[in-house]
Amino acid sequence: MNESLLPPALPQARNEFDELVRDVRVELHRYCARMTGSVIDGEDVLQDALARAFYMLPHLAGTTHLRPWLFRIAHNKCIDFLRRYDRRFGEPLDEHPMLADETNALESRELAELALPHYLRLTALQRSCVILKDVVGYSLVELSELLDVSIPAIKGALHRGRLALREGRDRLPEPASPLDMEQARLLATYVEHFNGRNFDALRDMLAEDARLELVGRHSARGKGAVGSYYSNYERLSGWRVDFGRVDGRPALLGFDGSPTEGDGSGVERPTFFILITWRDGRVRDIRDYRYARHTTELARFEHGSVARRDADAR
Repeated sequence: MNESLLPPALPQARNEFDELVRDVRVELHRYCARMTGSVIDGEDVLQDALARAFYMLPHLAGTTHLRPWLFRIAHNKCIDFLRRYDRRFGEPLDEHPMLADETNALESRELAELALPHYLRLTALQRSCVILKDVVGYSLVELSELLDVSIPAIKGALHRGRLALREGRDRLPEPASPLDMEQARLLATYVEHFNGRNFDALRDMLAEDARLELVGRHSARGKGAVGSYYSNYERLSGWRVDFGRVDGRPALLGFDGSPTEGDGSGVERPTFFILITWRDGRVRDIRDYRYARHTTELARFEHGSVARRDADAR
């Protein structure tokens, strides 16, 4: 959002709204990411949900609790997303569903081991029920009110969803499609210029109608406006990027020089990531998640040595 084009009071109101939802934002993203199967799609859905909530906030009744209200909006946005992209949106409700055993809930250890694509094996209702019950901690009554579904149907969806996740826990995600040689070359060039602090070369790579989104913070259009974005990185030392993937998508993995916990393999975990799209060898779109670091919590990263096989194999 280009705040210079907004009435003076609106950016202030949006900042106040962001402070209001700060404590629940990470939980909302966890829900949206698991529902969509990707931290990237989850953040897109969350942005739509928060925009809707900001618009509706003046109409919110004084007795309405903010957290469930936000989850309801986020859930509805997830369903809209799934209707467009997920063939498994629909689920027939059993007349006599198998009831979920409360002692059969997924434990935190099990949830931590499940990559986001595992949730895509569930129907939308199963996904919603398992995430809201076992991850967020909602009660059956709260689930029934939020999803507008009967408690027996929720218990049935919980039972089948938990069973499907446990049965598919050891299955590996589908391998990502390989990069074409030109895209791999462009990303490698971008990494070389960024880490070599040659930001003028990066500015030269921008298309005339380039677009920038600093996710959750700022947007810009045009080569000149987007080019100023690199000034922030010019002032920072110790920051670097590497060629990799995020949830299977080609990306630049960002490291700010701060100590990070690895994944147990001795590989450093990124602190943020950047998505780039190209047109005719020029940078057309930049989506920088530097200010949306909650997205890295559930992300499935492939680091440079893995992702670069796409280029090396050719």
